[in-house]
Amino acid sequence: MKKIEEIIAVERPAKEIITDLTLKSVKLRPWSDLVKEYDPTKHPVMTDPAYKDKAVKGGIEKVTRIKLDLQRLATKRMTELTFGIPVKRTYTAETDGEKEIAKFIERILQRTRINSVNIERGKMLFAGCEVATLWYAVEEKNTLYGFDSPLKLRCKNYSPMNGDELYPLFDEMDDLIALSFKYVRTEGDKQTTFFDTFTKDTHIQWIDKGNSWEEEVRESIALGKIPAIYLRRPTPIWEDTSDNVYEVEWALSRNGNYLRKNSKPIFTIFSDEEIKMGEEKDDDFRSVFQYPQGGSAQYVTWPQATDALKFHIETITKMFFNQLQLPDMSYDSMKTTPMSGEARKMIFLDAQLKVTEESGIWVEALDREINVIKTFLKTMLPKRVTDIDNLQVETVITPYAISDEKDTIQNLSTATGGKPIISQREAVKYLGWSEDVDATMSELEKESIVDISQPTL
Repeated sequence: MKKIEEIIAVERPAKEIITDLTLKSVKLRPWSDLVKEYDPTKHPVMTDPAYKDKAVKGGIEKVTRIKLDLQRLATKRMTELTFGIPVKRTYTAETDGEKEIAKFIERILQRTRINSVNIERGKMLFAGCEVATLWYAVEEKNTLYGFDSPLKLRCKNYSPMNGDELYPLFDEMDDLIALSFKYVRTEGDKQTTFFDTFTKDTHIQWIDKGNSWEEEVRESIALGKIPAIYLRRPTPIWEDTSDNVYEVEWALSRNGNYLRKNSKPIFTIFSDEEIKMGEEKDDDFRSVFQYPQGGSAQYVTWPQATDALKFHIETITKMFFNQLQLPDMSYDSMKTTPMSGEARKMIFLDAQLKVTEESGIWVEALDREINVIKTFLKTMLPKRVTDIDNLQVETVITPYAISDEKDTIQNLSTATGGKPIISQREAVKYLGWSEDVDATMSELEKESIVDISQPTL
């Protein structure tokens, strides 16, 4: 395999460089295929050319099309279970300088809205199978992070779901040596295609000029590492359940067609003699029919097999959630299933195991992301390199679960022998009712002072 320096050598033609960079060793299903499962408007019940509306006398008879958005629901549910409780970072700081660096990192993540970024890229990975987050700096003096900084850090997610093409390049040891993005940007009525490549020490940007690529930017990167993280998974989060979803959609749609044709009651007269219609006597209440003895008249309806259809649909839907280890947290499911609070917590056990299984690639990527941020910090605080290098950071992903704070407090209080576990100030801050914790604490202290001039009762 060629070295990355040989691939991006300045003397090589741009077309040859981009061809080498787009030799993707990672084989994933393209988004053009996945979107047909993710988007319910592209399911077979909506697109099958053999299942079409019929031209009848007087107009068009539309067929019933019932679509289910279960693949998108599975994506949202997995993202919520993984990032519903924000990712936490534990810092092993032994000196005051390292503790201060830890605060700086948290401020950077807070200012970049990292919790929203995680939710966005969670959906991108679980549905599109790959996502990349690029970190970059803008020259702008600020004090957003708790110190005078010459740079402002930002990040951006790239995903096939947004029309981006990702091209990771790995060496023989499966280490990422280059990460490239092909994307389109619109300015007014004009669309321009870009191709950006990042290595540990170089950033190159080409622009598509129609028949050729033209190098627009070639600049050095002082970080010494690729300022991005890349994640991938072999299959979307709904895995191989799409055919089952299609089966439910077809069953519901076919049943809708039968209902439309057969649900209208038919008025029927049972008699061996001819009964003249249209001459019935009408009073203020109802029409009156006359028919011979032994005859009868009644409305006849279609005796459809709803129980079998209901069982078929409910079984497949239940299998969908069971196969994916996702809880059915819909309102109807929770309402119709009587269970205690502890039992409701246990229904999340399978989902928590699923998150634990999925969190491996996330923890690895988020740890790399912290290293990228620490590298940026070194350029922003060149005198604090030792503290930045010595600070150890561990990423913790907590699966979402129903929790009862009352039980947690009681357990902790029992473990400490009934002693308080937090201060009054911490309780006021945690409650969140006070806009100014210091002012509230001052008022509480004043109220607690006993006026010795007043007699006690």
